[in-house]
Amino acid sequence: MSDFRKLPSYGPFRLENITVPACVLGQSGGLVRHALTIDGGRLSGRVDVPHIDMGGALVLPCLIDMHTHLDKGHISPRSPNPDGSFEGALTTVGADRQAWWTAEDVRTRMDFALRCAYAHGTRAIRTHIDSIAPQDSISWPVFAQLRAQWAGRIELQAASLTGVDRADMSGEYARTADIVAENDGVLGLVTYPVPNLREQLRGFFQLALDRGLEVDFHADESGDPDAATLRMIAQTVLDLGFDKPVTVGHCCSLAVQSERDALETLDLVARAGLNIVSLPMCNMYLQDRTAARTPRWRGITLVHEMRARGINVSFASDNTRDPFYAYGDLDMLEVLREATRIAHLDHADPGWINAFLANPARACGFSAPSLAPGAPADLIILRARDWTEALSRPQSDRIVLRAGRAVDRHLPDYAELDHLMQTR
Repeated sequence: MSDFRKLPSYGPFRLENITVPACVLGQSGGLVRHALTIDGGRLSGRVDVPHIDMGGALVLPCLIDMHTHLDKGHISPRSPNPDGSFEGALTTVGADRQAWWTAEDVRTRMDFALRCAYAHGTRAIRTHIDSIAPQDSISWPVFAQLRAQWAGRIELQAASLTGVDRADMSGEYARTADIVAENDGVLGLVTYPVPNLREQLRGFFQLALDRGLEVDFHADESGDPDAATLRMIAQTVLDLGFDKPVTVGHCCSLAVQSERDALETLDLVARAGLNIVSLPMCNMYLQDRTAARTPRWRGITLVHEMRARGINVSFASDNTRDPFYAYGDLDMLEVLREATRIAHLDHADPGWINAFLANPARACGFSAPSLAPGAPADLIILRARDWTEALSRPQSDRIVLRAGRAVDRHLPDYAELDHLMQTR
């Protein structure tokens, strides 16, 4: 492979002999050879420009991360999960939030995370924001400020987050829904089996309907086969005729339900037109964790069965260096690499790369990634010629182009957060 790092810093140029996924070009099949002209920050059909032989380098549009928790990120050093469990994460995050989540604390950690994501080649992010009062009045204004500051670099969305048993649909959470609407956000909810779930869901959807909001759920994030709230979400969407986009994340318990129950639920999800997002790294970390016992299952949902039914399936990062997941860096190439291994995306449909591109764009309403003439020249260039080369290494020497120019890929130093961690 030629030295692919020697790209012009000015003027139009054409990347010859590159490799791209056929599905990104609207074609069938796997990887294909292609060429792209970069002119004035966009892709162009011109050929009368300097040509650069890229030696078959794999090129992708910049990726989309549709399920993150920027407000929780990087608190592990001061508030580590005591046992790695889901309950340990809930308790630890709750205590950390009450003790330390000022506007400045949240802003500093969120901005740090965004700089990491940008350097890795992410172009759009949806983050969930813990919205239990009074935190909603602190974190949402911070998000609005960061969204404005990052405009043109990372397109940002936010969804509120609270547990179904803590959401007063006629009181406190209605006030939160107003904050969400004022900030052009998405109304969110965490669902798990509770006695009045059906009434809570109807109240939740009514809040969204009254404000014209899209909705985004965390659902069935456990290994309990009786956790089947995804089915009730789908049925409620059909019963109400709710016509805004509905996204549901995790759905882990499908993997431990009977085949009949799980597939009947997926048929209902397909009818309701729900978007599903799988979070493989966090779910592997938390699910089936018991002290002194090796985990028996992978924790992720039934992505192949969903895809077979035409359900819009995506993958995303989820948590980063917090009690729910102690690792990660909002690097969607890492998510692609690990999802391929964990969910057996290889030896399957070659179009799975769209679960990191077109599918999350469709679910969230982000502009669709494209390699067509006129599209922004927002690209990730890898020192790899095929998927096995690309996914065998971290690709730490990748080039990220935004508007046709290479961005500074130096990652922020964790020492920048030391003043926040000293509270430990």
